[in-house]
Amino acid sequence: MYARRRHLYFVMMGTCVVLFVLAWGVVRLWSVPVAVGMCVVAMVIPPVAAMVANRRGPEDRWWDDPSGDAKSDEWWDELDGKKRRQQ
Repeated sequence: MYARRRHLYFVMMGTCVVLFVLAWGVVRLWSVPVAVGMCVVAMVIPPVAAMVANRRGPEDRWWDDPSGDAKSDEWWDELDGKKRRQQ
């Protein structure tokens, strides 16, 4: 899933760059308001791309990783209703 999110991030950022370049290199010759509108759309893309790239999916088990503190991990496992295997 990481590769898919990374790919989508780069596609969105590439679209952002293309919109800026086209807006001020080509479209402004015919319509400045349309070029400004394209830039406004391009301005919204980077924050959305960052949210997409940093989103955690259900297969990302980051919340189950042990913290390294045995007492804390035991406490959280008790709260979650998990039973830890004794080592």
